[in-house]
Amino acid sequence: MSWGQPRSLQARQLLAASIGLVAFLALAGYALDRAFLETAESNLYQRMSSYAAAYADSEFARDGTFIPPYTPPDPRFDRPGSGLYAEIVLPNGHWDSTSSIGPVLPDGKLLDAPVETFEGPLEITEINGQVGQAYRYGRGLIYAGAGDDPEAEFPYTIYILEDTTALSRQVEVFREALWRYLGGAGVILLLLQGLILRWSLRPLRRVIEELKRVQRGVTSRMSERHPRELEPLAESINAFIEIERENLDQQRNTLADLAHSLKTPLAVLRARLDDNAPEAELREDVDLQLRRMNDLVSYQLARAASSGHALFSVPIDIEPHAEQLVRSLEKVYANKGVLCEFDITEGVQFLGEPGDLQELLGNLLENAFKWADSRVLLTIRPGETAPNRRPGLLIAVDDDGPGIPPEKVALVLQRGVRGDERVQGHGIGLSIVQDLVRAYRGVLDVSASDELGGARFEVQLPPRL
Repeated sequence: MSWGQPRSLQARQLLAASIGLVAFLALAGYALDRAFLETAESNLYQRMSSYAAAYADSEFARDGTFIPPYTPPDPRFDRPGSGLYAEIVLPNGHWDSTSSIGPVLPDGKLLDAPVETFEGPLEITEINGQVGQAYRYGRGLIYAGAGDDPEAEFPYTIYILEDTTALSRQVEVFREALWRYLGGAGVILLLLQGLILRWSLRPLRRVIEELKRVQRGVTSRMSERHPRELEPLAESINAFIEIERENLDQQRNTLADLAHSLKTPLAVLRARLDDNAPEAELREDVDLQLRRMNDLVSYQLARAASSGHALFSVPIDIEPHAEQLVRSLEKVYANKGVLCEFDITEGVQFLGEPGDLQELLGNLLENAFKWADSRVLLTIRPGETAPNRRPGLLIAVDDDGPGIPPEKVALVLQRGVRGDERVQGHGIGLSIVQDLVRAYRGVLDVSASDELGGARFEVQLPPRL
């Protein structure tokens, strides 16, 4: 894989999970290591404090000499160089345990009672001359009742020192076990993460396989059995496939219709040329047939433009377009004095192409103005809603004209009607409206108007992606 090539989703997810897992295990290991070290130091502190308490129960001679306990709190205090040392610092000297013979320990000073200290690691010179380290616990005390005066008192300090050999060994063993287990857990988790990713990305691989089957022509569309998160993707792909096929069919039909329509004018021109008609007649016939062919081409192009609408169009505010159309129609039908009323929900939008909105509203409003007596009502409201989709749209145009009998609705919406091809006074452009509504998967309903008493054309567009 080259550096410029994007990694697969599985590789990206596995890399991200690996980095996160390594970071988590490192932080967890560090936290556990610190917790163990602090716990070990706390245990050491408690143990040394208990040793100091045992020596604090000892007595002093009348001359102030320290009398150690007959049995030390730990046998190592009686073994030279054992690594566990006790020191009593007095105002005029000090006492050391037998274990202090040989090593050179750091000097301790008198502490004020009841001060406690815990410090380390401190350097000590061991019996073999090597430099070691030790922790030191100190407690400042005051002894009363020494010498000839029972009320006399003097300060002294007890120091307990222990080298770090035992603690270091414990920490080393713990760290070795900790990182061994964390490393093993990390490997297992990475393998498990890889299996989980492979399983979770299986639906995407299924989508890719279905796309390849569609490309090869094995299937005509994507299946509908996909996880909820991938359903919009599959639906969008199916919608693209359907629109592409519809566009291809429309292009073929348009070319076929255009070719068929142009046969007659071309045949007429060829016949007039072969007949050696006079120049004036030939010029008139050529002009007439050219106008006819121009009308045919314009009509077929208009029909082709009414199909193929983008799925993800920018929302368009409807009210400004409606106002512009109504102002134009009021000028055309100024002699009728038709009043157009709006019932438009604020902020409602059309999810499609601007040309489609112009065709839809223009043809509906033009028919209403043409057959209304005095009033037209334009109603636009949001339509049905669906999860993960943009809301639908309801467009209704009512007039107070003569209306349309139910048995003649099919004639009004007859396909291919244009120009002077009118049915019962309605229909110029209504076939375009019906084609547009079908292209947007909507429904066009023609009925009697309850509001104004004339005809009502109602368009319901479904929710879109």
